[in-house]
Amino acid sequence: MEDLIRDWGYIALFAYSFGGGFVGLVFAGVLSYTGDLNIYISMLVAGVSNFLGDQFLFTLARKNKFYAKDMMKKYGRKVALAHVMMRKYGSLVVFIQKYIYGIKTLIPLAMGITKYSSGKFIIYNIFATTLWTLIVGFASYTAGQYILSSAEEFKYIGLGIVAVILLLVSYLFRKI
Repeated sequence: MEDLIRDWGYIALFAYSFGGGFVGLVFAGVLSYTGDLNIYISMLVAGVSNFLGDQFLFTLARKNKFYAKDMMKKYGRKVALAHVMMRKYGSLVVFIQKYIYGIKTLIPLAMGITKYSSGKFIIYNIFATTLWTLIVGFASYTAGQYILSSAEEFKYIGLGIVAVILLLVSYLFRKI
């Protein structure tokens, strides 16, 4: 199992982080504590992928508004929440959206449809992604230390516990 994680872990993290990455970075942080991955490489991979994913969504919406609007049709309440957050928090929504499940991909799409400055979005996205990567990466690494330090031979049971907790939190946020 360790060889599989070492061989494909960063590629899987990159692919997962392109569309969001919160759970992927948490797992990478815990796996970094176990020694299966490197926390700095994991944070770099997740950060770059997350940044590129948001830029892709923003540019997609900017270049093809009809396609972006069509994509967002089925997320009516969440799109409305995204617009309310954009009006209420302005540019800070780029930072906030990194931590809110369910609207993470909608905010860049919604901002791309508006006349929000592309250059401004890039700058805010760089800082927001860096902050997100540092907070989530180091917090998950530290949590891995607490979760897995008691029994090294049962580290994958600890990962299972983390997975169940994250899935439960994700399920609860979907209901919002």
